Amino acid sequence: MKKSCLMALLSVLILAACLPVTPSEPLVSGAPGAVLYSDDFSDNTSGWDRVLNDGGIMDYDSGGYRILVRGAKMNFWSTPPGNFGDVRIEADVTRLNGPLENRAGLICRYQNGNYYFFVISSDGYYAIGKFTSGQAILIGQEMMVASDVIHSDGVNHLRADCIGETLTFYVNEMQVASTQDTDLASGGVGVLAGSFEEPGVDVLFQNFVVLQP
Repeated sequence: MKKSCLMALLSVLILAACLPVTPSEPLVSGAPGAVLYSDDFSDNTSGWDRVLNDGGIMDYDSGGYRILVRGAKMNFWSTPPGNFGDVRIEADVTRLNGPLENRAGLICRYQNGNYYFFVISSDGYYAIGKFTSGQAILIGQEMMVASDVIHSDGVNHLRADCIGETLTFYVNEMQVASTQDTDLASGGVGVLAGSFEEPGVDVLFQNFVVLQP
């Protein structure tokens, strides 16, 4: 697969009942290092989307939050309640099944369908980008970049820092990318998973936490 195809494929989306977050909501904030939001997904009423349709599944499952993408060239994402400015987001993600050529990651500053994304693929690539006005673009890179810190099987620990105009991505405690953008200043946080040419992407997110940088 050509990793440069990410932008085109991200344009083919399924938005499955994601909660709208608008800048008019009060910002959640705290002292540096404070936990602004966390979820171990043990309570299936904590506010994440619960979706079951022909396109796939988003639901609480097996002590985590599962996203199954049944179609090709599709994205599913979900954002719990809350409007945040500067944040440090962390979560663990595990590929349960499906192709290695997938994408899974974190979202920050979600506003009415616009957001920054930090994604990896199980075949060892990563990207930072944004989705605005119905189009996805990568930021600071022309295509997804290979990294040997990404595990093809087992758990990958993801961290996304959205601080001012600086966006920084860590995988398994190693910084893989940092870039800058000024389009989005605040919004929701969440998770994302999607498919490229092959359907059946199946991932599980666990230990989701949002910290004040």
